[in-house]
Amino acid sequence: MSDTTPQNFKNHGRLDPPYHMVLAAVLGVNFIVVVAYLMNHFNIFTSWLLILSIAAFIPMIKVRSYPLKVQDRVIRLEERLRLQALAPAEWHAQIYRLTEDQLIGLRFAADDEVVELAKQALEENLNRKQIKERIKNWRPDNWRV
Repeated sequence: MSDTTPQNFKNHGRLDPPYHMVLAAVLGVNFIVVVAYLMNHFNIFTSWLLILSIAAFIPMIKVRSYPLKVQDRVIRLEERLRLQALAPAEWHAQIYRLTEDQLIGLRFAADDEVVELAKQALEENLNRKQIKERIKNWRPDNWRV
């Protein structure tokens, strides 16, 4: 998605080709090659290569999950602050009842609808996807990981 394309529910997912396509493909092919080689040349060395090729997936997963977790924490803080600024004072206590998943879904809602969507999220126990589907005025998040 280019920066000029308006973001919406259908196109807001982020794909990083070097990570999602190249690294995942290289590790996947490596695993298949090692398994095939192990079947033809079974010994301690090829067994160790299999263990290493499986272990290589761990950093791949962690390299992606750590920044996403930090991003989710920042989004949670940003959305609570935004709701405190936009919602009536008597509703501020409700903000802390919203789950992390709900706050992350609300980040795409424009200021004019975020408070109403937050109320609906609490009343109807909406999840992230359900909140995003109800957004009418999409607020793009082009800085996410």
